Amino acid sequence: MKTARIAYGLYTLLIFISSIFVTSIFACTGIQIKAKDGSYINGRTVEFGIPLDIAGLVVPRNYEFRGSLPDGSSGMVYRSKYAVVGASTFGAPAVVDGMNEKGLSAGMFYFPGYASYATLTQENKKMALAPTEFVNWLLTQFASVDEVKQSIKSVVIAPTAPKGWGGVPPFHYVVYDKTGKSIAIEPLNGQLVVFDDPIGVITNSPTFDWHLTNLSNYINLSSMNAPSKQIDGYQLKTFGQGSGLRGLPGDFTPPSRFVRAAIYSATAIPAENSQNAVFDMFHILNQFDIPVGAVQSKDGSKIISEFTLATTVKDPQNLKYYIRTYEDQTIKSIDLRSFDLEGKNLMSVSVHGTQPVMDISKRVQISVNKG
Repeated sequence: MKTARIAYGLYTLLIFISSIFVTSIFACTGIQIKAKDGSYINGRTVEFGIPLDIAGLVVPRNYEFRGSLPDGSSGMVYRSKYAVVGASTFGAPAVVDGMNEKGLSAGMFYFPGYASYATLTQENKKMALAPTEFVNWLLTQFASVDEVKQSIKSVVIAPTAPKGWGGVPPFHYVVYDKTGKSIAIEPLNGQLVVFDDPIGVITNSPTFDWHLTNLSNYINLSSMNAPSKQIDGYQLKTFGQGSGLRGLPGDFTPPSRFVRAAIYSATAIPAENSQNAVFDMFHILNQFDIPVGAVQSKDGSKIISEFTLATTVKDPQNLKYYIRTYEDQTIKSIDLRSFDLEGKNLMSVSVHGTQPVMDISKRVQISVNKG
């Protein structure tokens, strides 16, 4: 019993230290929108203070995975039921953000100060995965949000420190399916708690239910401009456009980003189809793009500047995964249907490049002024 208490105490301390380290250096935002043809598109930004070595990854059907435990041994052993396309980090053989062939999408988001993973026992080790492996398990095993909810008790997340993350990273997760259903999954007090996500939005700490409640503070916001008013015969007029959103929080904290994401996704005019909605999603996510220098923190004497490493968008109708990176704003797509889904190996795809600049000088047309 004494050994167990010491082990649990060390785990708690590690989570606390990790929470301090990451509180101010990870600010992802996730959103979902709907097109006129009934299709749904979801997307997110990826922020961090150091490179994550992001790469595209395609997972075939029937590929074997082994969950990682804190002592280096294997946890859950499973095979992919569905093929998956998405992104990996630090060269790991697992998708941390992506979509499967059935249109189920999922991603992990930092959750500092609140994430509490399971205490491992001999009984639950065979159900255990690292925090960075949970999304991969979801996408390879399930076709819908309802299936995920029904099976959530068949897995636990172990306090494993994956390669490259510098400790045990605190995460919570979002899941979307092709019908537009969405849930947030949070590791609280060692248990995975599922929240229905009626607005398809997620950011970071605090807990998801707190964010939903906080939206009531902004119930007055509207995309419609405020009308003019008279006070004792004096006409008051707005200075310009956007007065309906006056008071919208503009900083990069998770609560403020959650409010902005909820407003922008709710007020977005639906595109004709999923293809057009993909580009609308990129425009919306531009509102959450963090330039280098705007968000900084100190690690001793070192200043860490967080910025938007990548933006990803998923099209469940056409099974296309879109991504652009900080150094190359060109939108790249990976079409899951282009691969042999019965292949034997994982397939990695580079998403990096150099930003091209199109010289349009030769398009110039001479205008004759006949004045």
